Amino acid sequence: MLYTTVDSPLGELLLAGDGRALHGLYMQEGRTAITVPRDWARDDEAFADVREQLDEYFAGGRTEFDLPLAMDGSPFQRSVWQALRDIPYGETISYGELARRVGPPATPRNVGATNGRNPIAVIVPCHRVIGADGSLTGYGGGLERKRLLLDLEAGVLAL
Repeated sequence: MLYTTVDSPLGELLLAGDGRALHGLYMQEGRTAITVPRDWARDDEAFADVREQLDEYFAGGRTEFDLPLAMDGSPFQRSVWQALRDIPYGETISYGELARRVGPPATPRNVGATNGRNPIAVIVPCHRVIGADGSLTGYGGGLERKRLLLDLEAGVLAL
């Protein structure tokens, strides 16, 4: 596995991939931080496209990512993660709505748990899922980062 780190308005991001697809994007300041395994090799150039698209996103110039992703998980997890990718930029949905979009056997609880295991933060926009009452809930990078991303996408924050 290859990796690099990227500075962002969210703090340091760790990118992991195989040179063809992105396998992980982890916020290193929050509960989703990971330690780089010793058998991973640093390769900054392998992530040039990811870095460029993240820069454009944080500058407000990109609303969709066009990157090959490799997300290892069960068929249910992959269906939830795909449903996250289908939430339009600048919009939010509830966990209940996400469960309805995924369909049986999805429930708000199990899509929430799967949302929390999303290995590619920001690009697979788990931050766009909120509580049924509109409250910000459960974000591995911390609620302040979730708010920052939602404000950026709403156009009320310029980074």
